[in-house]
This record gives sequence, structure tokens and C-alpha cells, in this order.
Amino acid sequence: MNGITNVIAVELKLIMRDPMSAFFALAFPLIMLWVKLRTGKPLPGGLPAVDATVPMLSVFVIGLAALVILPATLAGYRERRVLKRLRATPASPTLLFGAQWVAHMLLAALGTMLLIVVGLIGYGLTAPANVGGVLLAWTLGALSLSSIGLLVGGLVPSGRAATVVGLGLFFPMGFLSGAIIPRETMSESMRAIGDLTPMAPAVRAIRDGWVGDAMSPVTLGLMAAIFVVAGGVAVRAFRW
Repeated sequence: MNGITNVIAVELKLIMRDPMSAFFALAFPLIMLWVKLRTGKPLPGGLPAVDATVPMLSVFVIGLAALVILPATLAGYRERRVLKRLRATPASPTLLFGAQWVAHMLLAALGTMLLIVVGLIGYGLTAPANVGGVLLAWTLGALSLSSIGLLVGGLVPSGRAATVVGLGLFFPMGFLSGAIIPRETMSESMRAIGDLTPMAPAVRAIRDGWVGDAMSPVTLGLMAAIFVVAGGVAVRAFRW
């Protein structure tokens, strides 16, 4: 237990020392929050913009950490032959994936907490109506998206290639799923396409839990299924 805790601590420290990763996971979402809330206008239907924007951007942070930073880190280790050295240790792909997942999701959790604190203090954010539901949805969203990120990082040969692939997945998902643009302002066709992305269930579930709407078991189950399938494939397809 102490071994994996030390690995997680080291990985998190390395991530935080990377100025680009720290900026885009921690500072950039706050800039987006400010840009989106400058007008202060409620969304169609009367929901205060901040009560939709903070949950949306929390998924943005998860996606950035899981689909861009995580696979780039893992692939970068392969490129620099760090993974080859780890192969000579008792470390297994499952242990390595677990440590990487925890470290990167701690980064996402910190980014989410900053959004919530700034939203509460600066914009009058309403506290989540279903705290347990939001935490469950956030965790399942993190598991599902990071399993895709681990799959990319486990296969792509270099950190630069993993970044390109991750960004190619992240931004279309973010725009179509409602993690960047509120679903209320999107056309029906865009929402229908966005619903097919792995990021959409996290957006829907976290927003539903935040405002107190009933959370769909199908949505939660879909995130769990993505985690099991993509995570299982990632472990099997992993290359040192």
C-alpha cells in the first residue's frame, strides 16, 4: 500500500511541475468560467448560468485530465523507455494504470474544487441538491473517460502522438456533449450527435444531480460499461 501511495504522490508532483498541464487543468477552466458568466443571463428555461456552467466545466476538467494529459504522460514514459525499466519490477499494467488514474483524477478533482469555490464566492453558485449523486456521477465519469485515455496511452508510441490523439477526441466530445456549450443552446441534431459521445453521460448525470433532477440509471450504467470495456481492452492491449 505504501508503495502505490508513493508512486501516486510522485506522479501527481510530476504533473503539477508541468506548467502546461497545471495551467490547462487548473487555470484555464476558471478563465472559461469567467468568459461564460460575464453576461449573467440565465439559460433557456430559467436555470442560472453558473448552476449549469460549473457542472459542465467539471466534466471539461475530467476530460482534459483523462483524455489529453493522462495518455500523453503514459505514452511519454514509453517513448523515454521508462516503461521498459518498470517491466523489470513487480509492477503490472493494472498497478501502473491505477497509479496513473488516481494521480490524474486528483488533478481533475483539484480543478473541480477550484471551479466550485470560485463559483460559490464569485458568482452565487447554488450548492448541489444531491451531493452523493454528483460525487457518484463525477467518479463514474472519471472512470469511463480515463479508461479511454489509458487505452490511448497504452497503445500510442509517443507523448506527442498521444497529445494529438487525445485532443482529437477531447474537443469534439467537449463541444458536442455539453461540457463546453450548454445543451440548452444547442440544436436538436447537435444534441443527438453529442449523446453518442462517452462524455455526454457524465455531463447529464452531474447536471441532473446538481439541480436535483432524477439521475437515470441507464446513464450511470453506461458510464460503468464504458469503464469496464475500455479499461479491460486497455489492460489487455497495453504495450511496455
